[in-house]
Amino acid sequence: MDKPRLAPAGPDDLEVLLPLVRAYHAFEGVSLSDGARRAAVARLLGNKELGAIWLISVGGAVVGYVALCFGYSIEFGGRDAFVDELFILEPHRGQGIGRAALAAVCDEAASLALGALHLEVDRENHRARSLYRSLGFESRERFHLMSRRFGSD
Repeated sequence: MDKPRLAPAGPDDLEVLLPLVRAYHAFEGVSLSDGARRAAVARLLGNKELGAIWLISVGGAVVGYVALCFGYSIEFGGRDAFVDELFILEPHRGQGIGRAALAAVCDEAASLALGALHLEVDRENHRARSLYRSLGFESRERFHLMSRRFGSD
């Protein structure tokens, strides 16, 4: 297998990304209209202050993506970020591509002097939880993430 390659995505990559994001949302049960999805991805691609998206390729074929979104945390001493979405197409899973992509994003996060890098994972996704632990992510079981949506989507 060829080594996975991450390439920063820009506004010109929107049409390549949207089917991947749609597939990820279907996989995770995320309900979002195509218009809202397009707007959110386009906004992130167009504003580096919000974060970044990388396309993941193997042998020249795009097989996934990873999105990093910036925030700020007093607890973690300043700017932090979430790995908002990490998706590998099903035929390419289990080959170390996700591990390589996340390790590269962790290196990028460290170079940005972030106070912390966060991610969410389904409690029942033991395979992913194991991967994330092996890359230094720690469960914060004391805390329960809660969200409130604004807007129609």
